[in-house]
Amino acid sequence: MASAGSSSAPQAVSDWRREYAYTLGEQAFVYGFPYIYNARLRHGWVAEEADPKMAMHSAVDHFWHARTLFDASDREGLAPNNDTLYSCAWVDLSTEPVILSHPEMGDRYFTFELVAITSDNYDYVGRRATGPHAGDFALVGPGWEGELPAGVRRTATAPSPWILVAGRTLIDGEHDLPAVHALQDQYRLTPLHLFGKPGAIVPERRDVLVPADPSRDPLAPWKTLNAMLAENPPPERHEILLRQFAEIGVGAGLDVQEQPESVQQGLIAAAAAGLPMLQEQLLSGDWAKLINGWRYPPPEMGHFGDDFVKRAAEQALFGIAANDLEETVYLVAFDDAEGEKLSTGRYEIRFGAGSLPPVDAFWSLTVYDEARNLIPNPIDRYSVGDRTRGLVTEPDGSLTLHLQPDSPGSDRENNWLPTPQEGIWFVALRMYLPRPEVIDARWQCPPVARVG
Repeated sequence: MASAGSSSAPQAVSDWRREYAYTLGEQAFVYGFPYIYNARLRHGWVAEEADPKMAMHSAVDHFWHARTLFDASDREGLAPNNDTLYSCAWVDLSTEPVILSHPEMGDRYFTFELVAITSDNYDYVGRRATGPHAGDFALVGPGWEGELPAGVRRTATAPSPWILVAGRTLIDGEHDLPAVHALQDQYRLTPLHLFGKPGAIVPERRDVLVPADPSRDPLAPWKTLNAMLAENPPPERHEILLRQFAEIGVGAGLDVQEQPESVQQGLIAAAAAGLPMLQEQLLSGDWAKLINGWRYPPPEMGHFGDDFVKRAAEQALFGIAANDLEETVYLVAFDDAEGEKLSTGRYEIRFGAGSLPPVDAFWSLTVYDEARNLIPNPIDRYSVGDRTRGLVTEPDGSLTLHLQPDSPGSDRENNWLPTPQEGIWFVALRMYLPRPEVIDARWQCPPVARVG
């Protein structure tokens, strides 16, 4: 037994309701972060004014197509790739399926990642998943059990009525833009009741849920979450958890404004702490296996499911969604071979003879600043990889890539990936259609070594 005056005596709690709302609210915020994040993202892409040449902007059930390669002028902090052109759309499956169509793709890499509102992938259309030939693929929402037209292939049933389609089409530099544009122009999203009707036009709809404004209302994240949970009902297996959240006014059909003031204050504090916590989780690297300074993703990447912290941080927060490892493996390095942050200076990555990234599509290396944007540089180069022309190999067959602010010399410039003149940065290695030795980490990427 603890003696009188022992330091182990419980700390006094002035307002148990506020404390309970805060602790339970942090769990609810982590659980609901993808819903909140995607509500803002969807409204921004669909309903807010934007120049579609410069930002993702399209109506519901319509593709937005990137028509140019990303460069340093793009400042949205999305850690974009410079290997593919995106084709993205928010799709409403609440009343009927929508048919995704693409033309014959030949040997060009392409993929359409099908992402639930929770940021988890649930299926794919593309070279790996469905093959290169022209096809029509039904995107089907929860509970739909009708008949599909002949020749239309059904994809897996979406776990939410709203989904994001994240398409990527390989582009081989600026000269390849016309060919990729011609393919993008043939990508289609057609609601089932219009499919196969000559001349049918999909109406432009922009009436999506308006997220509450956190600059005007400190309870805004919770109001947005409640509305999104009503629009996209969670799975039944989460019922016990959602019953707990309901005790503090979080859930479909609930109003946090009706909660006691102390509960509201606890929720406000929980939301304020929740985002920095997820950011720290992402930066910590706890989710990854560290090899030579590179963070290797876990097998669950792309579909973390009930691992709510990783679902929120490593998928939604880091990049909206993350590909399944069978499609793409992203390795990220924030530190050099000695464990120091990548910063101003000269670095190298040396691949030994026969040890380049083993892939069945392609690989590329990209540098980003702390805000996850591409780096301005005098040669407008944002990635190097197996499609980079003129890479110089050593007599022994090895390949050294130079990561530094200034040119390594004219004889090595093809192997140069520019880094910032000052400040912290990180590097990402993308491997498309990686081989099994990448997925299970038997292939180990060499470290980023500081050389000056």
